[in-house]
Amino acid sequence: MQNTSYSTQKMIYKNFDEAADNILKMMSRLLDINTLFIAKNDRCTNKIMKVLNKKDILLEEGGTLPFEQTFCKLSVDHGTKPLIIPDITQSDLTKDLVVTKSLGEGSFIGIPIYYEDGENYGTLCGLDNRPYNFREELIEIFETMGSLLTYVLELDEAYQQIRSLSVPFIPITKGVAILTITGNVNEQRADTIISLALEKSQDLALDYLIIDLSGIGKINEIVSYSLLKIVNLLQIIGVKPILTGITPDVAIKAIGVGFETDDILVQSNLEQALKKIGLTLLKDGVRAK
Repeated sequence: MQNTSYSTQKMIYKNFDEAADNILKMMSRLLDINTLFIAKNDRCTNKIMKVLNKKDILLEEGGTLPFEQTFCKLSVDHGTKPLIIPDITQSDLTKDLVVTKSLGEGSFIGIPIYYEDGENYGTLCGLDNRPYNFREELIEIFETMGSLLTYVLELDEAYQQIRSLSVPFIPITKGVAILTITGNVNEQRADTIISLALEKSQDLALDYLIIDLSGIGKINEIVSYSLLKIVNLLQIIGVKPILTGITPDVAIKAIGVGFETDDILVQSNLEQALKKIGLTLLKDGVRAK
């Protein structure tokens, strides 16, 4: 096995997906094992989310199996420590599984990955088509990387929650929602707003998205460009954008940075926007005309 000295100090990842890719690549350089993979399960199906094969193609990304028939299930049942099976044909846990008969012979190591609330996400695993002597330093790497992936998963979940809270997206009736933009918008937040607008519009099968600007801090080139991009992308996916809350001050600044609204439906406030699309705002909700 190669030199197993490694460091996690410079590991900076944008999200769990990026962390998974990089961790598998790093582990593959350190470990003399054919296949490394990360699987996700819903207690019914086990899906291979990321996989790195060295020589033989033992698994492919996107592959699925019934959870009960997998080594990953055994790993989850084993608990927080790595499950180590040097020879899958000799272990009572694995020798009768269909996947073992498919491989013919081999070895397995796996450790669970958890969400913050303790619910299992899936597993980080190593698989080979030959018996393997799992040394202590290899086991330590799996424990460290399993913990790191759990930590990154927690950060990713927290980021997604903060992301949604920072850009309030409110469904108000079937096919209609409001996106409220408040405060100042930098380039990173602008990307978040654009991404969220598209994701939610498709998830909710929207016909109209009302974009309220009454709480926006200032209009600059970033905001102007982002609004135009949102409007264009929404129209491409079949969603009609309506802008509301454009104050005289914001309008003057918008014109100053080149934001044109000639081809965009603009209404003074939410009530007028709803009226325009045939809805009436009531104390207890929204009603169609």
